[in-house]
Amino acid sequence: MRAVREPSSVVAAALRRSLPYLRLFRGKTFVIKAGGAVFSHDETTRSLMEQVGLLHQVGIRSVVVHGGGKQSTELAHSLGAEARFVHGRRVTAAKDLEVAAMTLNGTVNARLLSSCRKLGLPAVGVSGVDAGLILARRRPPVTVEGDEGKETVDYGFVGDIEEVNPGLLEDLLDNGHLPVVSPLSADTEGRLLNINADTVAAALAVALDAEKLILMTGAAGVLADANRAASLVPYIDLAGLDQLRRDGSLTYGMLPKATAIESALNGGVRRVHVISYHLDDSLLTEVFTNEGCGTLIVPDKGAVSRAGLEALKG
Repeated sequence: MRAVREPSSVVAAALRRSLPYLRLFRGKTFVIKAGGAVFSHDETTRSLMEQVGLLHQVGIRSVVVHGGGKQSTELAHSLGAEARFVHGRRVTAAKDLEVAAMTLNGTVNARLLSSCRKLGLPAVGVSGVDAGLILARRRPPVTVEGDEGKETVDYGFVGDIEEVNPGLLEDLLDNGHLPVVSPLSADTEGRLLNINADTVAAALAVALDAEKLILMTGAAGVLADANRAASLVPYIDLAGLDQLRRDGSLTYGMLPKATAIESALNGGVRRVHVISYHLDDSLLTEVFTNEGCGTLIVPDKGAVSRAGLEALKG
């Protein structure tokens, strides 16, 4: 029995709509970050990498940065430990660092590369340690506002980025490869440090002069009310994002994402997208259609003309 196909007119219309974006983005660099939850199942892993593979095949220089928080938390729990978070950021004790190395540079990275091999994609797995890609320093204890007032938090073996040396990634991209990056890094003495994957993705996007930073998450995008998916904000700028933070609308994992978004846009990345990996073909929909499916963040909405808004969504 022959498979049911979309009518040729529908396929042709879709191709025509995407053609301007194919021309616009060919040769440009996208940095795509996805959390560890995406890679908990073969189906979601394959779905994402199929979409990334299409970007790669049409000439978009793509870099994938992956997290591994879900896998790290599950492994830590199996070892009798519990993950601790402060304002959405993971505290990494010495034992937690061992777990992070096993999951980030091991389980998750290998699962991604395996999926890429099945799809015929020339993926290369690297970490922030490789070729000095990311130089970090251990974060000193910081004072934060807690439930019972201010408290001093030692994040343990968590790194803050001091320098990015993108030469390795540029060489891989120039030679037609698809880099898959683990956020684990090290300091000048070679001490391993765990860095938030959103932070790493933003720093790489700036260093690579990326056209887009795309953050894939479980939520539909940036929400005005974290408890209501229907409160999706489709289009916002840095001032609006800051207002949501001050209103208390950004909670838990969205707080470090907001910081990463601000860092990327202030560093010269033209636009940032926050989209859900739960939606079928969300990456392609966001990139190749005017409507998109998540949230587009730009530095300043006032600097964008009405005529240029549709192009920005692409």
